[in-house]
Amino acid sequence: MSHPDIARRTAMQVGAVGMLGLGTNHLQGILGAEPVDGAPQKTAKSVIYIFLSGGLAQHESFDLKPDAPEEIRGSFKPAATVVPGTQICEHLPGLAKRADKWSVVRSMTHPTNGHTEGHFYMLTGRSKKSPGFRGDRTPRPSDWPSISSIVGESLPRRNNNLPPAIVLPERLVHWSGGVLPGAYGGLMGSSRDPFFIEASPYGDPMWRGAYPEYTYPNLGKKPPNAADTRVYQAPNLKLPHGLTNNRLGDRLGLLSVIDGQRRALENAASVQGYDSQRQRVVSMLTDPKIRHAVDVTNADAKIQERYGANSFGWSLLMAYRLVEQGVNLIQVNLGNNETWDTHGDAWPRLKDKLFPPTDRALCALIDDLDSNGLLDETLIVMAGEFGRTPKISTLSESFAGPGRDHWGAIQSVFFAGGGIQGGRVIGASDRIGGYPAADPHTPEEMAATIYHALGIPKTAAWMDEADRPHRIYHGNPIVELL
Repeated sequence: MSHPDIARRTAMQVGAVGMLGLGTNHLQGILGAEPVDGAPQKTAKSVIYIFLSGGLAQHESFDLKPDAPEEIRGSFKPAATVVPGTQICEHLPGLAKRADKWSVVRSMTHPTNGHTEGHFYMLTGRSKKSPGFRGDRTPRPSDWPSISSIVGESLPRRNNNLPPAIVLPERLVHWSGGVLPGAYGGLMGSSRDPFFIEASPYGDPMWRGAYPEYTYPNLGKKPPNAADTRVYQAPNLKLPHGLTNNRLGDRLGLLSVIDGQRRALENAASVQGYDSQRQRVVSMLTDPKIRHAVDVTNADAKIQERYGANSFGWSLLMAYRLVEQGVNLIQVNLGNNETWDTHGDAWPRLKDKLFPPTDRALCALIDDLDSNGLLDETLIVMAGEFGRTPKISTLSESFAGPGRDHWGAIQSVFFAGGGIQGGRVIGASDRIGGYPAADPHTPEEMAATIYHALGIPKTAAWMDEADRPHRIYHGNPIVELL
């Protein structure tokens, strides 16, 4: 027996295929995915799950309470939409004009006010802890699998060069450095983790927002000493060992280097039987269509103008392009470090920093999907880990202005496309927006709505690494949306 003779740089490049956050350990699970039988009528081919880490305030977005007492209602005014009788926040004008294309569930509820558990519940679609869950910001093999992992395992790939489930533009990391659980394979095994396109560097955790246009400090009274220096890179390519920026030149030089390494790898693979899975990963990185899908910062200026030349806009543009390429589920994390955690300075932050890039990019996404005939087969879901407290609070040591605290009892969740009926308001909160007053719904039902839209049958199961079956559905779809 002899080992293949492969150049050191080539071998190192294979080992660093994590440039895109794509590890080769994922491939076996993906390759083994098979179509399911006996599925319900399929209304969606793809899902875009937009996750607002930190918790969107229902009172300031889709469930305003203008008649509530002053300590509840806040300063934003409700505005009419194109759907008679439906009002949303005045600072979401684009969504108001497209209200006939989306619906909102105003009564999503689960039993925690904690960030870590809330992420876990809303990313896994299970509103209880798994055995061994510690809540210490460490994903574990004993965790429930994520919605993205279940979709990735349950449906066949529609593009042989792309995984069926992708998370972008970053992993959700708490400002303390811990990784928030819920987005991984858990009990399914790490081979069923979704692929992570890590286009957004972590940076200083005290900066938040849709950089570079809408960045702001976490604590208003204690801003960071240094500026926000994050640069969105899609994909987040790392240079091979020994290749400096001076030698690299421009982006085309980088692509030329990668293409050359791909050819060297494929030659080694074809001649000497090098690992075929790694060869497939390298092919994924260099497919021109995939390269176009992720190279969003170099998109046409008019496209960037519509989506916004910022991390929120680029991320939703990438999601749109990945839908075009046949990815089954894309989870888009709009903001790390719990960006939507508006404990203080809530109204200026939402009005000036958070709502403008979100409204702009989400409307561009809906418009592009609709104009290209993809909206009917693409389900969009937008949620956070919880809502915000009815009563306004003040943390005077950290913020100049008031905000709202964590509140798992109720939040508003946005749905569009993929067979969802537009222009509907599902469920209701009480008069102060604190608890469901009608038709409460759970993360299990949200997840079931996703699975149902994708045609996954109610009797479907996933197998853990010991080949034990686990059911996928833990609730019923939200029928009022269908």
